Amino acid sequence: PAVLAARNLGIPFVLHEQNAVLGRVNRFLAEDARVLALSMPDTEKVPVGAYTELTGNPVRQLIAKLANIAYAVPIGFGDVRLLVLGGSQGARILSDVIPAAIAKLPEDLRQRIEMTQQARPEDVDRVVEAYEKSGVRAKVQPYFDDVGALLLRAQLVICRSGASTISELAAMGRPAIMVPLKIAADDHQSANAKIIEEAGGGWVMDEDSFTPDALAQKLEHLLTDMGDLRDASEGMRNVAQLDAATRLASIIVKVSEESEAAA
Repeated sequence: PAVLAARNLGIPFVLHEQNAVLGRVNRFLAEDARVLALSMPDTEKVPVGAYTELTGNPVRQLIAKLANIAYAVPIGFGDVRLLVLGGSQGARILSDVIPAAIAKLPEDLRQRIEMTQQARPEDVDRVVEAYEKSGVRAKVQPYFDDVGALLLRAQLVICRSGASTISELAAMGRPAIMVPLKIAADDHQSANAKIIEEAGGGWVMDEDSFTPDALAQKLEHLLTDMGDLRDASEGMRNVAQLDAATRLASIIVKVSEESEAAA
């Protein structure tokens, strides 16, 4: 409503798109915006008449402060720290598939895994039980308030591919297996994940192919060939726009100053 009012009153406004597919409301208003700020290159469904600038997606200050800390590549036969994030409410498919996939790994590999997983409250007990049966050390909770610290320790993340999630992963250079939400509007999570995969920052598994057997195969490869994780960390960092907040703020200030000068 505020942006519609600004448009109708001739007040300049700036739009920001987090995802790799322009949202429907932004599509409707894009050509009237003074600037359409984009988080990702080659964003889809941008109207021809829109003026765009690539800013990236701002991340929380806590994440930005941790961004320069190097990724710890798993070494030899040491422990490997896996982090599972399922979005704001925890994705049930992750709770269904990941423990079953871990159970299929060789015993010596399972013993090396330290798992931290977000799960829905009603799924926590069964996920914990599954890991206990597999002999895997695991911390499973509905919510974590220290995601920055968890990302800092993580050596492989399994997650959805919402804009905020992948922006934080990119900022910290954490390789990821991404499982896009199938019902997301305009399939924007698949588009987000595709950009990361093409940059070499991770691997996409759509919901239909995200099975215990397929994930177990992928994990066994990644956790025995550490070079792929190291390379993916670098690929993630290449996508990051650590100055996104500054870029976006500069655009807003410039538009505001130009508006005042023209008044």
